[in-house]
Amino acid sequence: MNNSNYDIIVVGGGLVGLSAAYKIQKKFPQKKILLVEKEKRLAFHQSGRNSGVLHSGLYYKPGSYRAKNCVIGRQQLVSFAKKHRINHDVCGKLVLAVNQKEKDKLPALLEKGKKNGLAGLKIINRKQIKEIEPFVDGLAAIWVPQTGIIDYIQLAECIKNEIIKINNLSVVLTDCKVSDFDHKSIITNQGVFNGKNFIFCGGLFSDRLAKKDNLKLDLKIVSFRGEYYQLKSNSKHKIRNLVYPVPNPEFPFLGVHFTRMTDGNIECGPNAVFTFKREGYKKGDFNFSDTIDSLSYLPIWKLFFKHWRFGLDEYKRSFSKRLFLRQLQVMMPSLTMDDIEPGRTGVRAMALGKNGDVIDDFRIVENRTNIHVLNAPSPAATACLSIGDHILKKYISLIS
Repeated sequence: MNNSNYDIIVVGGGLVGLSAAYKIQKKFPQKKILLVEKEKRLAFHQSGRNSGVLHSGLYYKPGSYRAKNCVIGRQQLVSFAKKHRINHDVCGKLVLAVNQKEKDKLPALLEKGKKNGLAGLKIINRKQIKEIEPFVDGLAAIWVPQTGIIDYIQLAECIKNEIIKINNLSVVLTDCKVSDFDHKSIITNQGVFNGKNFIFCGGLFSDRLAKKDNLKLDLKIVSFRGEYYQLKSNSKHKIRNLVYPVPNPEFPFLGVHFTRMTDGNIECGPNAVFTFKREGYKKGDFNFSDTIDSLSYLPIWKLFFKHWRFGLDEYKRSFSKRLFLRQLQVMMPSLTMDDIEPGRTGVRAMALGKNGDVIDDFRIVENRTNIHVLNAPSPAATACLSIGDHILKKYISLIS
């Protein structure tokens, strides 16, 4: 077995873990960092299976960590992408109101965006919508020029390379599974590694890692699968960029939307269905201990009962292409069954508090030697570099 000593060990090779390692490495070039990722490639789960959107920061509560980090992080990310030639496009998006009730919400949403520092937002009418997205129909929309798209998997590889470029004694290991750890070492399938400080960015398993580290938690991670359809090749012209619905604050999920990806594909979705396995990408995926762990957590039943009708509709759409299409037709009435085909799936970690409410802001905590990213919901991918700065500050406090 290998036995190596490092100043810092980062567990988790998603964008948050990589960004934390990168920001610390930039600040302390002499420090030796090890990052371990259990999958065969970086950004395998949430970081690489999202909608690929550079979020603007429009939706988030002014003053929240999500709002602040999204705006700052997006600016950092666009600069980083330009410098390192990462495939991206700041193309803008429409937030589409399809009825009068949604139209009435647009001014307040616009003001929220302005409070979050977004310039150039404007409410446009049906004719202007058609000029931007000819196949989409709505009463009005907010045009958001800051929103874009990016290849997050390419970004992850680039950040890894930058870490090693700064210090070639630092190491990024994939296919490296942590079986146990204590206050000074981790045991993996590739050896035992010693570290002075650990940073845990475990995504779907963040709560279990924190519990193992003797942190007292007021939340549990439950996972929801998001399923996408995509436009067929002969229908890709029907979406030019991004079209989102007006969010319903009563629901924990945004709803289906249209997204042009950096590879030219057009994704439609996702839905949101509870999974019976933390990494349950397929409908039939099941893990007994994961299921018991989730369903024995009483607050999840509060969530289920509160949103039972929404949840039932999501499950119906999961098994019915026609029902999924019907939801898409709310924004694009001309869309047909022949226009769409099944796409990929993703799984998102949802942090659920003890009162049954979704914890919708970033949650990063520390003990005497370690830092834990407990909750990093969307827009964590967009905000990753800014979150990295936040973790850097916590690390400096730990070693001071």
